[in-house]
Amino acid sequence: MRTPIFLLICLVIAGAAFVAAVAFNNDYVFFAGYVVMQYMVLSTAWNILGGYCGYVNFGTAGFFGLGAYSTVAFHRFYPLPIPILLIFGGVVSGIVGFGMGYLTLRLRGAFFAIATLALAVVLETLVVNWDYVGGSRGAYIVRPEVAPLIGNYVRYLFLIMLLLAVAAITVARLIERSRLGYGFATIRDDEQAAEASGVPTLRLKLIATTISGALMGMAGAPFPYYIGYLQPSSTFGFDYAVNAIAMPLIGGTTSWVGPVIGTLLLASLQQIATVTISSAVNLLIVGCLLVGFVIVAPEGIIGLVHRYIRHKPAGLVGRSRIAADAPGPAP
Repeated sequence: MRTPIFLLICLVIAGAAFVAAVAFNNDYVFFAGYVVMQYMVLSTAWNILGGYCGYVNFGTAGFFGLGAYSTVAFHRFYPLPIPILLIFGGVVSGIVGFGMGYLTLRLRGAFFAIATLALAVVLETLVVNWDYVGGSRGAYIVRPEVAPLIGNYVRYLFLIMLLLAVAAITVARLIERSRLGYGFATIRDDEQAAEASGVPTLRLKLIATTISGALMGMAGAPFPYYIGYLQPSSTFGFDYAVNAIAMPLIGGTTSWVGPVIGTLLLASLQQIATVTISSAVNLLIVGCLLVGFVIVAPEGIIGLVHRYIRHKPAGLVGRSRIAADAPGPAP
């Protein structure tokens, strides 16, 4: 798919989603939609490092919380518009992502995963002991009732996260079809062979950690305005890490489409369960779906589709090719 067509499709989908949400005229739809778009950004960001490069990152909550508390820090000094806070959150988390990569990317496998989990714990500990952003007491952010141009602030937050999700998907799509994406694929397939062939693996991995961390921080930047009260234990909660890993794995990690499909499926189910049953069952849904897909479809939904295409009966494939090559009706 060509990039201009892809961007056009993303903008059309984003516009349709916003118009559909407005048609409901119910603030909860925007609250739920915000969470779905937030997880779409997190899962897409995780997939840049975990899916494209093959390095499993358990530090999603750390980068997300860092973006959220960077907003609190700037808000205490001088309140800024959310688009500017997105940039600051992305820069701060991107710098930390680069530093994390420089220190930990020489580790591989489970050792790297444990190191990223430790990073999230360290960041939470620093925030708990930082009184300027509220420390262990948490921080309150008074959300304005009216947003510029749109009016309703909840809808404004939803629109911001929707546009950020489109931007994250676009970045993942551009990376996948570029030389950078092909370099990531060589690292995922066989890093030692890639190094022997002259691929600058460390530099590519540092780029992946920086981009991934920046997008996760940008996803967390509007969160204080969404929730109103920020607490370290919930902001750095392990739920974000679990969901950010499960959604790409369910959808498929080798393509930008996988995190989108996995997020729409899993996050929507979680929001429905929150309304109908309880939010306590969200992780149960994640665990059941993850175990089921690991057993039935370890390559995710995208892998299931590719497997079906590969095993399609020869007669059907032949007829479809003949139909595709047949000339159209004469004018």
